[in-house]
Amino acid sequence: MDIVVNEELKAYIDPMAPEEYEALERSILDEGCRDALILWGDVLVDGHNRYGICRKHGLPFKTVQNPRFRSIEDVQLWMIDQHLGRRSLSDYQRGVLALRKKEIVGERRSRAAAAPAPDAADPSDGSDASNASASEALAAIGADAAPLDSREAVARAARLSSSQVVMIEKIQKQAAPELVQAVRDGTISINAAAAVSSLPADEQVAAVAKGKDELKQAAKRVRESKRKPRDEAEGAKAAEAAHDDAAPGGDELQTLRRRVAELTAENESLRRQLAALQAGSAESELPAPF
Repeated sequence: MDIVVNEELKAYIDPMAPEEYEALERSILDEGCRDALILWGDVLVDGHNRYGICRKHGLPFKTVQNPRFRSIEDVQLWMIDQHLGRRSLSDYQRGVLALRKKEIVGERRSRAAAAPAPDAADPSDGSDASNASASEALAAIGADAAPLDSREAVARAARLSSSQVVMIEKIQKQAAPELVQAVRDGTISINAAAAVSSLPADEQVAAVAKGKDELKQAAKRVRESKRKPRDEAEGAKAAEAAHDDAAPGGDELQTLRRRVAELTAENESLRRQLAALQAGSAESELPAPF
């Protein structure tokens, strides 16, 4: 049979590092292709590298059908789950796959929810077909396709933190293709790439072209530019609070003025008493007349 390589499905698989590919090729040349390629009809689902090596050297291989696949989405979800379990995947790659799984499962559940309920079908209008359609839509979701309806759920599926998922979402939405590739290659961290993705696309591309050190500096500049307005805002709040403390309301001001007046009067009274005491002391110290 002619095996079809679906480029959309193949995109789920990151290319092997050259040394990994060479090791797999040596193994197949020495021992043959031991693991069967998994197919969905004539579409290749698992074993793209093995298939390419076997074709290159004219080696035989086995194939097997997966009976659980009912649609291209079943295939995608299966591939995502297979790759999420791989240790060699980077944090970014796992995050992207988990977000894609969230998207697929969400779309399937929306379609299932929109399908007519079995008991709402009109018997005179092909109810058997309507019931089957609704049942198949619900069954197609699959018991293992748990909803990823929150960042926390996506983070658990990808074995990441929620903050990492937020940064990966930002990279997917804002990063230039060159910056995305730099993250996939490990040239820049997720945190730094999320910061650099805030820049215009041409500045992102220029930073990538200049290499790892420039990407780090670009991320640092973005963080500092965000920190400065925040510091200024905090300073303005502190100044406003100080002003409020120094300028009390009308009632409080009147109370303070009365208190100042009372203390001033009390101070004046004490001064008079002190003057009187000093005068009496001076008279007592005069010598007695003869």
